[in-house]
Amino acid sequence: MHMLHINELTYRIGGRILFNQASIALPAGHKAGLVGRNGTGKTTLFKIIMGEVHADGGSVNIRKLARIGTVAQEAPSGAISLVNAVLAADKERAQLLDEAETATSPERISNIHTRLADIDAHSAPARAGAILSGLGFSEEAQARSCSGFSGGWRMRVALAAVLFSKPDLLLLDEPTNHLDLEATLWLENYLANWRGTLLVISHDRTLLNTSVDQIIHLQEAKLIRYTGGYDRFEKTRAERLANEAKMRTKQIAAQRHIQSFVDRFRAQANKAKQAQSRLKMLARMQPIASMMEERTVAFDFPNPEALPPPVISMEETEVGYEEGNPILSGLDLRIDMDDRIGLIGANGNGKSTLIKLLSERLKPMTGKLRKSSKLRIGYFAQHQTDELSVSSTAYEIMARRLLDQPESKIRGHLGHFGFGSDKADTLVADLSGGEKARLLFALMCLDKPHVLLLDEPTNHLDVDSRESLVHALNDFRGAVILVSHDPHLIEMVCDRLWLVDGGSCETWEGDLDEYRTLLLDKQRSNARSQRSLTEKTPKSRKQARQERAATRAKTANIRKVAQEAEKLVEKLEQKKADLEARLALPEVYEGPTQALKELQLKVGDVKFNLAEAEDAWLKAQAEIENFKTDHS
Repeated sequence: MHMLHINELTYRIGGRILFNQASIALPAGHKAGLVGRNGTGKTTLFKIIMGEVHADGGSVNIRKLARIGTVAQEAPSGAISLVNAVLAADKERAQLLDEAETATSPERISNIHTRLADIDAHSAPARAGAILSGLGFSEEAQARSCSGFSGGWRMRVALAAVLFSKPDLLLLDEPTNHLDLEATLWLENYLANWRGTLLVISHDRTLLNTSVDQIIHLQEAKLIRYTGGYDRFEKTRAERLANEAKMRTKQIAAQRHIQSFVDRFRAQANKAKQAQSRLKMLARMQPIASMMEERTVAFDFPNPEALPPPVISMEETEVGYEEGNPILSGLDLRIDMDDRIGLIGANGNGKSTLIKLLSERLKPMTGKLRKSSKLRIGYFAQHQTDELSVSSTAYEIMARRLLDQPESKIRGHLGHFGFGSDKADTLVADLSGGEKARLLFALMCLDKPHVLLLDEPTNHLDVDSRESLVHALNDFRGAVILVSHDPHLIEMVCDRLWLVDGGSCETWEGDLDEYRTLLLDKQRSNARSQRSLTEKTPKSRKQARQERAATRAKTANIRKVAQEAEKLVEKLEQKKADLEARLALPEVYEGPTQALKELQLKVGDVKFNLAEAEDAWLKAQAEIENFKTDHS
């Protein structure tokens, strides 16, 4: 049965066609990623589905009585606590609890409590807390009022609320934009185990590979379905483009051949009839519809002159905002021109503080911080888009920075970041989020910086623009320090990771996969702690024994799967560590090349098997927790 059916949808805005008889069906229980260039109408489609915008033609049908969930545009605020703001999203539970306070009829009171038991109301605070925890809120933070958090953190609460409400159809528009890497990894796993129907707009390649089973591509006002995640979609699309190009080449050759025949024999009486037949054939040949690849805006970071290493170094450095209260201390770090460093660690641990120290927006409290006298630093942060003059054009903003420079040089620099003459003369107020981000990149690169400090540079960039950014950063000959919630960007750009945690910053010796493992271990620990707390809930000993026995009996098979998966994870982790230790031995590289290749292949196989085992453990654990939630 279809949860969502869009049939021949047509919608125009300002004379521009966003949807032209577009059709797609999303079956119940399926999860789809909606992708397409910025400005093609993805968010508008959500508004049409929600009934906020009316289409010019066609229909949008949603399964009868289905509950639709989407993140509220207004983040929760006021004195209400975070956990209560999330609990309020379950409107039926809130209504029943309110009525239970005033109901007087014994029959109605009985019905209320029966329904509360049916919807598992008593476990709701624990479920809400688990979601908030996954999105980065400590137990202490969950009890605080919403008014004490910034807009970005309150948007996380809005996301937690819609996840908690368990709608039949979940619509998410760029859900990772307000998250850090840790919360993004949690959300990927949560959505992968989501049991409802999901339609998510996202430019996060990793999320689109792990959390959905199909991709819906919005292109040329049509909706085109592809099976699988984003990587498979990209491969299939490339194959379609290649096949289309071959077919068009063959068609053009056939047309030329027919036209040549007509031109040669049109005037000959004995060939005139055949020539006319060929002309009709030529007229009937419809051109093959072009699936022309949309133009991707390129980035071009100017390369600086080389500086001797290190360009930045720190010894026992402390930094913070109040004297005597450092956020980070004991910093012993070094940055060279060829470094590509990703900063990892949960929000609030000090990543932005470290970036501000490196960008000279904060001074060290104690210790030594040395920088090359010729060092130039470029700093990018999303909040800078709010500081752009909305009443100026990109050209005017750049001209004010490049005083006395000819117009050709100003427009040439803007051109390196995708600003042709039309966009260069467009008011900032009319630029998209991605275009404003590219303008910030252009401003950042005016003096050819040696070090790029990038704090969430991809929030408003589509998938293809992110790939273009990856290529540009890999071509750049200076240092890159990157903070991002996008795992794909970190993996493709960074060759070193610094973990900001516990009031300091240390080199993370592993890769991002090993960091995922660390987070997974924390999830296991939290799950065990939650089970322990649940078992301590005040009940009669007999009742508790009976419930535990029933749960053990009904979850025996899946618990066995979870235990076996956990043992396999531990075994593979040890095998991976042993293989990597062997791979680090110098004599391995002095021996036969074939032996080295075989060892590297074994490491790759173990990593693949480890990822599968971790997924199996997570899915089994999720089934166990879902069973407990549904039957507690």
